[in-house]
Amino acid sequence: MSLTPAGHASGEAPSPHVSPELRARVPLLEPPGWAVAQRALFDLLDHAWRRFARDFTGPDGRLRYGGELTTRDGVDDFYEVFFNWPQLYLLGGADDLLPASEKHWEGVTRQLTELGMLKDEYERGYDWFHQGESLLLLYFLCMAAPERWAERALRFAELYVDPAKGNYDAERRIITRPHNGSDLDRTGLFDGDVYPWLLKEAETYGFPLDWILPADAPDHPLSEDPRLGQEMRDRMGTGDTAVNLAAAGLVLNAWILSGEDRYRDWITEYVGAWRERAEANDGILPDNVGPDGVVGGLLEGRWYGGHYGWSWPHGWHSVGHAACVAALAAATVTGDDGFLDMVTTTLETVVENGKVMAFADSDSSLPSKWQAQLGPDDIGTPTLHVPFRRNDTGWFDYNPVTPAVPVALWHHTASESDRARLEKLREASGIDWRTVRSYRAKEESGHEEAWFAFLAGDDPDYPERILAAAQAQVRHRLARMERYRDLDVPEADIHLWQQSNPVATEALVQLTWGGPQVLYNGGLQQARVRYHDADAGRPGLPPEVAALVTSIAPEATTVELVNLSPGSTRTVVVQAGAFAEHTIGSVHYTTCQDDAWVGDMYDYGHGEPVVTEAEAAVDGSLLTVVLPASTRIRLTLRLDLRTHRPTYGTPFATDRPGTSAAETETEEDTR
Repeated sequence: MSLTPAGHASGEAPSPHVSPELRARVPLLEPPGWAVAQRALFDLLDHAWRRFARDFTGPDGRLRYGGELTTRDGVDDFYEVFFNWPQLYLLGGADDLLPASEKHWEGVTRQLTELGMLKDEYERGYDWFHQGESLLLLYFLCMAAPERWAERALRFAELYVDPAKGNYDAERRIITRPHNGSDLDRTGLFDGDVYPWLLKEAETYGFPLDWILPADAPDHPLSEDPRLGQEMRDRMGTGDTAVNLAAAGLVLNAWILSGEDRYRDWITEYVGAWRERAEANDGILPDNVGPDGVVGGLLEGRWYGGHYGWSWPHGWHSVGHAACVAALAAATVTGDDGFLDMVTTTLETVVENGKVMAFADSDSSLPSKWQAQLGPDDIGTPTLHVPFRRNDTGWFDYNPVTPAVPVALWHHTASESDRARLEKLREASGIDWRTVRSYRAKEESGHEEAWFAFLAGDDPDYPERILAAAQAQVRHRLARMERYRDLDVPEADIHLWQQSNPVATEALVQLTWGGPQVLYNGGLQQARVRYHDADAGRPGLPPEVAALVTSIAPEATTVELVNLSPGSTRTVVVQAGAFAEHTIGSVHYTTCQDDAWVGDMYDYGHGEPVVTEAEAAVDGSLLTVVLPASTRIRLTLRLDLRTHRPTYGTPFATDRPGTSAAETETEEDTR
């Protein structure tokens, strides 16, 4: 049997199949520590999400909150609480976690509609730095149950793909305003005459458009001065901005669900326009485009200074992530990795302007992030810092390098140049990349450096240490929940739920899927492999099965599967890629020479089982592995990357066109 992988140009559905079937024969005599710790984490997470649902949500799934929202901000904070709950289901969480996640989306959506934040179930109008965060929950629900979530996802994507909806100007290839969504009447950046400044925000990030302010302007009275608000409306409240690039994630999600060319074409057109603007700006991605389609059209020619752009408030932290989401989307639908250039050249420019300093000496606008992530030992350690922001005075706001974007690029391309970039960043770091700390980040990420060191072969103990760190965080959040469960949540602390969300998935994503945590501002999941429980007919690892990916090189993606059950056989379908987009050419696997070791020879101590290597051809995206009780197997998969059109389908869904990963076979295969 053979398959003809579908190319990007054909637009055809993928053609993987489940063959051959391997059977694990290596006995599990002493379960590895990582496997026991991994299953313990699954058990703890199962307890934790149930506790959160019981103590912090209402009967219909909404958050227990009786306050009001007085600004445009807040939608993301409600959805973000649950963003990784369906992700945990996809990893192998409980069967009822998926319906619980769906209930929470429905409940929160009703809640936010009552609060006046949504129209037709979608954000009325806000920036894509926050919209991207809001939509992660939807994306994972689509991945877990595409047949139930496709209608909503396509309807939301139409808000941008269909120019008649008012968000997209096809002639100029721009999204027409920074605050966009389902309500065209929500214009500008804020309601009223004055931007709703918080004193802490002004002290942390300063003010946008600082070049138009009088030199002797006081620092904080401007927060109540309507003149700055009017300038922001006129210069920043219309036209396109770079963080809108994250909308490509919403449209990519629609393309995976439907396979319709119009979604692919929109991504190619819109992201392509920004790619051209970067090329015209010495490779650096600008952050603003006027309503006339001209970069700097409202900012007197400046390529920086747009809303949520290079100057204010977050710079690279927002621009870089949105650009990476979009570039990966465009590369996915076209097969052209040249779209990544607008990210890599910009990243390299930022790194070239870096300085070695201690964090304690930096001008970082994100001190709380780094104080938690670096820990007290490394705050004073000199290390490479890169500028996150740019204004008329040049680059500023120096922070340690965040590896999420370069890791996402390397994971996609598997190229030597992208790996070399990470090695160079590691060499420039004064901080040991093998360091693992248990700390809270709402993105459920931040350990990419240590994961990279593990994949490089420098830290064999990483799996157990990252699993221990994850356990510590879950237990910390359970304690936090106990403290706050009987308190009313004031509006000023609507982040309480995010800080208490006890579902920690980064360790499981890295170790079992061989992928980084999803890019938090609107990305779709990256993974070398995923799993399906063949006995239950659902995605995720079966009960009592643990998985460890120790290499993600395409020519040798190595996965170890362990069945800890002493009495039950488990059957796992291994899928190449998050969306069955890769092809497994062949597999090398561990086996035993024969089964004699289970008989009298072994019982009388005549030796250990003889473990050998075997090889089988696969030529598809799926591989079935039978794991008898107390067995293990190591698979070395030879992958061809991105040979199939991505799908949310499973090996078990054969009745819905466009949703089954095992759907389309060639005539030769069916004989």
